Amino acid sequence: MKPVLWAMTKFSSKPDRPRIFDALSKLIQNILHEPGKRGLLIPFDEHDGKFIILSDQHKGARNGADDFMLAEKNYLAALDYYSKNNFVYINLGDSEELWENTLASVKKFNTATFEAEKIFLKQNAFVKIFGNHDLYWDNDPLAWWQLKNIYGEKLKVYEGMILQSIVSSQQPATGQLLTIFLTHGHQGDAQSDGNWFSKFFVARIWAPLQAYLRINPNTPAYDAVKKTLHNVIMYEWSSQQKNILLITGHTHQPVFGSLTQLERMYQQYQAGKKNDDSSILTELENQIRKIEPGFREVKFDYSDIKPSYFNSGCCCFSDGDITGIEIADGCIRLIKWEMEKEISKRLVLEEMTLKKLVEQL
Repeated sequence: MKPVLWAMTKFSSKPDRPRIFDALSKLIQNILHEPGKRGLLIPFDEHDGKFIILSDQHKGARNGADDFMLAEKNYLAALDYYSKNNFVYINLGDSEELWENTLASVKKFNTATFEAEKIFLKQNAFVKIFGNHDLYWDNDPLAWWQLKNIYGEKLKVYEGMILQSIVSSQQPATGQLLTIFLTHGHQGDAQSDGNWFSKFFVARIWAPLQAYLRINPNTPAYDAVKKTLHNVIMYEWSSQQKNILLITGHTHQPVFGSLTQLERMYQQYQAGKKNDDSSILTELENQIRKIEPGFREVKFDYSDIKPSYFNSGCCCFSDGDITGIEIADGCIRLIKWEMEKEISKRLVLEEMTLKKLVEQL
């Protein structure tokens, strides 16, 4: 697997910073000025609004190349929980793996998940956004008919959306406008947004090889502890905006407050070292070494990171776990659903109040 992944990275284009910056800026302005065309603009109450953001299911055809197969139980359990608790479900793209499969095969083997998603649509609580692997929903003239056939009613698929809320400040009578910009995250990325080699490789080489070898690169450990270049560029764009939070998927790497799991440990390590807390330092060093062999003293100052970028991770980890972003009860959370003794369990990995978030932005 490593040589194959190395070749794909080596010969496909790297993310292009100016192109990504331009694509994100154009999309958010389009949604702000023409809501409903490329994306919805939804206001919500800081304490009453409830949203679950999940991405990158990559639903397949139950073969060796189906990354979603093992995660289906957790996904269905999560949707059942969120529908019963009146959450709005935002599907952030790459829900269907249409680079490797026909839509007919995906529909055939994923009836249960489509039915679970249909419940949100009936509750007027479902927003579907397209990604690069299910771009079909945006560019095929028959997409509307297929969507109606799957969900039983009309459903428009968007490129992004915006959530807005007045978040309370120190003074009770005032508040700040928080704009949460959501999109799949492939915009402007030459590797996945129009690159010929990447599409050729996936369709003609990677999918058959993945099916034959029965491998899934989306393990929790695989390149997930450090941000990819694409995630870094997303953070750089978001950090230059005022009171704007960016949430994407695409990279399959959970990011909370602009930090991956390892980077958050680095941040805690730096704080412990500053306070000369030897017990915390020893425990953190042990945790870090388990994640990243050869840990050295951190040189980068993680205390200066602006919490402007979040990533939902994915719903196709090879151990069956799924991750996502919750916005509820005046907080934003990174959550994980995992199996424990054959029962799907929800875990809160990180949490921050929207009030604290706005203050740090």
